Amino acid sequence: MIEFNRINHIHICAPSERLEEARLFYTDVLGLTEIHRPEVFPAPGHWFAIGDIELHIGVEDIQIKTIRHSAFEVADIAAARKQLEKHGVEISEEPVIPGRVRFSFLDPFGNRMELLQIIDN
Repeated sequence: MIEFNRINHIHICAPSERLEEARLFYTDVLGLTEIHRPEVFPAPGHWFAIGDIELHIGVEDIQIKTIRHSAFEVADIAAARKQLEKHGVEISEEPVIPGRVRFSFLDPFGNRMELLQIIDN
């Protein structure tokens, strides 16, 4: 049996010509802090702190529509929605799951992200 401790990082992708735009979206719109990315990787990319895990952005030029996504629990879902809408990010409503308020959005590079807040019923 494997004993898991926690998620360490999530890796998403952006087209090579939009990598700087990706960095700006994740710092300026989502407010993440960029962290050191070791120079051992030959391809370009950016790393960010997101809560107690890391978000890695690498280069991938092929975009395929998918239901794959990353989900992040936030402290204030209404404030998160307001921040994204302020920057023109289109919000998609998700089916209701008892005990959770949630929505999703696509970043400018086609990566689907879900934000959710756990609520007491």
